[in-house]
Amino acid sequence: MSGRSLTEVLDQLEAHERPIVQSLSFDALRKWVRSHELIKQFVPKTPPPEVDHLLSVAIALFVHDGSEGKGYATHTIVDQAVRACGEYDQTMYAKGLVNAVLRKVSLVLQPPEDKPYYPPDPIPMYVPAWWRANLKRNYSKAWQAILYAQAKRAPLILRVNQKQYTREQYQVLLSEAGIASFAIDSVAGISLPSALLVANPVPVSDLPGFYTGAASVQDAGAQIAATLLNPQAGDLILDACAAPGGKTAHLLELADCQMVALELDGTRLGKIGGNLDRLRLHSEKVKVQRGDASKAAWWDGVLFDKILLDAPCSASGIVSRHPDIPFLRREADVKSLQHKQREILTQAWKMLKSDGLLLYVTCSVFPEEGEDQAVWFAQQHSNAVRLGAPGQLLPTEANDGFYYALFKKNGP
Repeated sequence: MSGRSLTEVLDQLEAHERPIVQSLSFDALRKWVRSHELIKQFVPKTPPPEVDHLLSVAIALFVHDGSEGKGYATHTIVDQAVRACGEYDQTMYAKGLVNAVLRKVSLVLQPPEDKPYYPPDPIPMYVPAWWRANLKRNYSKAWQAILYAQAKRAPLILRVNQKQYTREQYQVLLSEAGIASFAIDSVAGISLPSALLVANPVPVSDLPGFYTGAASVQDAGAQIAATLLNPQAGDLILDACAAPGGKTAHLLELADCQMVALELDGTRLGKIGGNLDRLRLHSEKVKVQRGDASKAAWWDGVLFDKILLDAPCSASGIVSRHPDIPFLRREADVKSLQHKQREILTQAWKMLKSDGLLLYVTCSVFPEEGEDQAVWFAQQHSNAVRLGAPGQLLPTEANDGFYYALFKKNGP
């Protein structure tokens, strides 16, 4: 992937191609360790990348959704993989190999009942050694549960646009469309009046009113941010690292506030405007601006009532939604990101009014990007009063991994 995220690569596909390519790719990445244990068992010499990747996708289908023996029929997977192998000159030679390996794999993954399959590593997802060591060090009793949770396909969770529907009203629309859903009332003790879990994920095009702003796809853990910041009519709020605009939109759904949505990446900046347009939230009170949150060059000097700082981080808490992240991150990245987070925190504090609120958020499970940063910040700023916030959220079936720290500015 040449260092690019899989999301960036998928964005280049045609709209009708993306769902199936994304599903197959994500599934293969979630089962990377498991599939390569098996490839190594049956292929003495490491196959070329194009054959390795084809086998990885096919084997992931055998263990579809993490349930060995409950995926697609064996003959279907083998037949389609061999056909795919024959579509390209560089893999044509490997049709026999792919056929033989997948048939052997099917016997291992679908064994007789008296000979159950026990994988060498019970966690099928790839994470680098330094990543696993970090989790073991910081979560000695929970590290395996974290990895198990992240190896599963993330659920489809919605945020109902309260400017258009109550959650109950939108559930009726979903039910009429044949889509079952369940309310997520709270996460970590924080009430979430807009959160819905869709029982069986569907394309967003099937969601009632999606393209006219009735709802957004947003993890329940992410919906805590706007609730904690508690926007009020007339507040001037900065979303300091705003793309793609989900939290900006949520704040605007909750109150008639003034917003500055700041983003440094020009490509991602456009996604903020697109989301606000779809949700019908664009107005003269909303300013989408390009700028570096760690610098003051973009700022007009007007102090903010509240600041949401969803800081750039390792994204180690959202692996279930982006299983390519462990492949892209390096241990040195965490230290570099920690430095950037401190730069942005320091600058954001200068732009906040006395008695104003700053909410620091990361989608990480590494304490270096969470609690360590909150402690450092409080030590550096004597006028920072720490208020109640969930702190570290670990991944569960209802939410990704997030960190939250809320500060009030006590005096200039």
